[in-house]
Amino acid sequence: MTERLYSVEDVAERLGLHVRTVRGYVRDGKLPAVRIGKQYRIAHADLEAFTGRPVPDTLRESVPRQRHAEVSSIVEADAVDRATVDRASALLTGATGNRQAGDAPIRFHTMYDAERARLKIIIVGSLSETAQLLEYLDGVLTP
Repeated sequence: MTERLYSVEDVAERLGLHVRTVRGYVRDGKLPAVRIGKQYRIAHADLEAFTGRPVPDTLRESVPRQRHAEVSSIVEADAVDRATVDRASALLTGATGNRQAGDAPIRFHTMYDAERARLKIIIVGSLSETAQLLEYLDGVLTP
């Protein structure tokens, strides 16, 4: 039976590393590989020894692919008083606090410069939930 050989790209994808990192491991002798032409090939047993864990026979089938979309938003508002900052922070905390176990994660961070009366909010999350938070914020921040 022929042993399964993986390309450097396959190993990098499986381990979540950059291709250059895997090539460096091969060149440094940390990850045994065979050079075939201009490319390295890593044996299944060598990859298991390197990771210390069993590796599924087919790398591509072991990594399920799901579509994921995320948005990063930055909101900057000038001429904002401390009471409005507190309302916006409470709104964001309340809206993101009622999360269910299967919900996509949503994160936010607020920064307030009292000297300039400037509020900056960074939101990272799913498209629909971020849009909903931005709509809520519009109600608090728009005079």
